[in-house]
This record gives sequence, C-alpha cells and structure tokens, in this order.
Amino acid sequence: LKPSRLLHDYVITFNHNPFTLQSNMAENKKKCRQYNQVFSNEAMKPLRLQEHLSKKHPDKASKDSAYFQSLRDQRSRRPTINTMFTRSVNQTESGLVASYNIALLIAKAGLPFTAISTVMQRDPAPVTKAIPLSNDSVALRIREMSMDTEQQLCATLRGCRFSIQLDETTTADNNVLLMAYVRYVSGRDLLEDFLFGEYLATDTRGETIFAALTEFLRERDIPVTNIIACATDGAPAMVGRYRGFATLLKQQVPQVLTVHCVLHRHNLVAKKMSPSLHQSLDVAVKAINKIKADALNDQLFRQLCGDNDEAFKRLLLHTEVRWLSKGNCLTRLCELFPSVIEFLDQADATLKAKLWSCRHDIFYLSDFFGKMNEVTLKLQGDGMMLVHSKATICSFLAKLELYQQNLGRRQFINFPQLAKVGF
Repeated sequence: LKPSRLLHDYVITFNHNPFTLQSNMAENKKKCRQYNQVFSNEAMKPLRLQEHLSKKHPDKASKDSAYFQSLRDQRSRRPTINTMFTRSVNQTESGLVASYNIALLIAKAGLPFTAISTVMQRDPAPVTKAIPLSNDSVALRIREMSMDTEQQLCATLRGCRFSIQLDETTTADNNVLLMAYVRYVSGRDLLEDFLFGEYLATDTRGETIFAALTEFLRERDIPVTNIIACATDGAPAMVGRYRGFATLLKQQVPQVLTVHCVLHRHNLVAKKMSPSLHQSLDVAVKAINKIKADALNDQLFRQLCGDNDEAFKRLLLHTEVRWLSKGNCLTRLCELFPSVIEFLDQADATLKAKLWSCRHDIFYLSDFFGKMNEVTLKLQGDGMMLVHSKATICSFLAKLELYQQNLGRRQFINFPQLAKVGF
C-alpha cells in the first residue's frame, strides 16, 4: 500500500537552520526553535526553510550551526511537567528515607520525639521542608520500624528453634512489666533480640506469665514447641514446682531445658554479707534518706556542696529491685562524705556519729559493690554464653583471694575508696 502522501525526512545536515525535530505520534514534524512554530510537510523543503529563516529571522540568518545547536540544547534542558514531577518524587523519597534514618537515631538514643528541634544547631526550616520531622511523624516512623522489626523477627522464629529468657519487674508507677528475649541461630551467627515487653493486667503468678507468652506466640503463629531452652530467675512464679512458669512450659514442651539465670544467681550470692557490714550499709542508707527524703534538706545540702566546691551536689538513691545501684549510691556518698558529715552535724548529730564510726565499712562496701558491678556488666551483652559466664565468675573468685591477701597486708591498691580513710 502506498502512503496517502509523501513525508519529507528531517536531515541532520540542516542543523544550521533554526529548526528542531518534534516527535508527534507516528509523524516527524519540524519546529521553529525561535517561536515554536510547527511546519507542514510541504514547508519542510530546504528552500522553504531557508525562506522562513531569511524573512522571519533575518538577524539570525548569518549565525553558524553552533548557535542553533545551543538553542536546541537550551530547549532540551527546559523543565517539563514530567521532569518537574520526577524531581519532586525523588526529593520526597529522599526526604522519607532521611526521616526514617533520623527517627531510628532518636529511638536508639532514647530521646523524645521532639528532640530534632533541639539537636539542630541552625534553622531547621530549609531542611525540614523536604523531610517530615514533626513530633507525630517521628513517632509514626518509630512505630512503623518497630512493627517491621517485629514482623521480621517473628518470621524467623517460625522456622527455627530458639531459647527464651523471661523477666518481670515493677515499674515506678506500680505496673508489672513482662519482658522476653530470644536467642537463635541465623546462618552461622548466634543472634539475640528483644521479643516483646507487655504489661500484666493482674498479678505475676506463673499462670499469668505463661498465658501472656503463649498468647503472644499464638497471635504471631510461632509454635511453642520451637522453644528449646528457657532462662528465668529463682522467683516462685518462675520455678514453682506445681504452678510455676517453667513447670507449665514443660507440660507443653517436655524436652525444654530450664536454667537459672547466671546473673541472677550471682546477685543472690552477693546479697549475703556479714551482720556488721549489713548494719553499716543500713546506716549509710539512713543518712542518704535523711537528706534526699526531705526537700528542704536536699536544697540545703546542694547549697553546702556548692560552697565546698564539691564535684557533685546530689546524693543518689537506690532501689531494692536493682540492688546493685547501691554501688553507685555508696560511691557518691564517699565522694561527698565530708559534706555529709558537716550537714548531719547540724541536722542529726546521732546519725552523724554512727556514720562516722562505720566509715571504713562504707568505703569498703563502695569498692566491693563497684567490683560487683564490673562483673555484672561482663555477664551481660550479646553473645554471652555459659562458658564465658563461668570464666568470668572463676576469674573474679581468683581475684577475691588476691584482694583478701592485700587487705591482710594493709595494701589498698584494689580499694581506692578505702585507701582514702585508711586504718
């Protein structure tokens, strides 16, 4: 079939003319680069194009081909609707990725969602214009990343065996929080992850803890039989013979291995001390509470520390649940001991006399609890296994013998706080 009409092809040798090729569906049309006038097929003859150039653009007739090529390049670089939308989408995607990265940093640092307004040292308006960093946006990003992380972890646990560690604690607002950690093998790596943290609505009995765990696993289609080991503390709710969590778990998974947490066992042993040291510790706690429990005493004590040019102005309280906080508590008391004695001389002379009489025990306990804190930190962390824990404990027991020998020779190199008061 013959075409209805002949179309003149655009020849690149005519590039010295101020015309450009335009693609229009199946046709190729020529267009004036100066006024964007589209020519018909008949007008695309070289003579007609030359006539258009001499009559419409006489000032451009003497220009060389480089000039017209620059016009073509300028036209090709002009923003179009497609390029503007593409650039906007790319900026939006880049801003979204940056928003997620910033939200992840805020979550890892444990900062409030509004931290971005205080972290940036310059006006954040030009930056935040393209990056969603509002309070709600950061909270949403953290929730989305948390949900995605949980989904990936649950998908992994559905197809592998894992061990689990459970611990329940009471928060400052008297709510009971149950936390679960898992350890599993991925490829050739041994990984540890936080599985969940949920508040218990009623009590902390073994049945309640077991029901919370099984409900979480059931909702996420994780078989309970995938649990091969479980580590707990020695509380009756965990290791009770009839209704403890470990007993209920063994009823569903008979082959599961239950172990007593090495860290908790280490804490229980360190809690036992001689009556004289325990009495001295009680005196130290009473002295701290005398100052911290009363707002006026706390304010006056801060003023006294400022007058004495102390490095710190506040004492630290401890909690019985996290008993190793006594180490930090006693260390701060030893640092401020002269100011504490001076303050109690006016506030409570009897307590001041008791505190002064047992100062050697208090400074000794400060050093001892500090060393216990160091061991506790070594027993924690990713990749810690029974072999490593046993090595840490055995090493510490060997050091205790050395400490005892040095104290017998009145060498306080291992007890810097006790060395301040001497004997």
